[in-house]
Amino acid sequence: MTNEFWCHEAENYLSEHPEAVVAEVLEHVRKLGQDARFMHAPVEDPARYHIPRGIAERALWTERVLRNRVEVTDPAESARRIMSSPEALSVLAADEDGRTVLRAAELQRRAAQLCELRRLAEDTTASEHALQRALKGMYWVFGGRFIGEAQQRRLVPGDEVDIPLIRGDGSLQIVELKQSAAVKLVKGHRGSWVPRREVHDAVGQAINYLVGLDENRERISTEFGIDTRRASALVLIGHPLSQPEVDENEINDALRIHTSHLNRIEILTYKELIDSAERALAAGEVM
Repeated sequence: MTNEFWCHEAENYLSEHPEAVVAEVLEHVRKLGQDARFMHAPVEDPARYHIPRGIAERALWTERVLRNRVEVTDPAESARRIMSSPEALSVLAADEDGRTVLRAAELQRRAAQLCELRRLAEDTTASEHALQRALKGMYWVFGGRFIGEAQQRRLVPGDEVDIPLIRGDGSLQIVELKQSAAVKLVKGHRGSWVPRREVHDAVGQAINYLVGLDENRERISTEFGIDTRRASALVLIGHPLSQPEVDENEINDALRIHTSHLNRIEILTYKELIDSAERALAAGEVM
């Protein structure tokens, strides 16, 4: 059964990373083995053990923080106990120094997520599905005005939005994801740069989503408690790497000019989004 488990994990990894080499697969398995030290049985289902992914790396980081900032007898054991215990995390959250540790751990986790997102965004073979999977749960990358993602993605019959974001006032913003480095964004037209057909098609799709949300706003409010009267859309598409012959600032300017003539729709490249989030993290902001 153990052999089957590791074979299954390796096959899953290869299905998501078909270009992976042997060393990368072994590194993935090694990290899973470290996480297995924190395996536990949930109270609601004690017969099934759960391995929290990535917890070993966070525990190691917490150990380093404890070793450098706090006087404890056994930092490694304390870090393991803290990361494994909801009660210990609650105690930390109630303490000023503890909140500093947790905040720093969250910044470190988000920095690692951004690093992986940037890798995918610069990969010309990365699919929309892979980018969507990487962005799952990363609502903070879109800025501090969002408090989370809506659980329901199919708000209108026949339409399923990629990422439904909820603002602090309860209103909705949908994110329409397209490919990144594989998409050319602009073309020359009478001495200027203008968006290509791929951008216009993505904007058209976002418009159709907004029309559907407007037409079904009362039902959506009743069934899901989501306010779509002031809904807007963000089209996330492309990367300057796809057109090295065009200056990045000119690409961004062409998209901003196009956005300025749209209502309720914004267009961003993956690089702009990631750069902005990285600046916020560098400033120590937990968005």
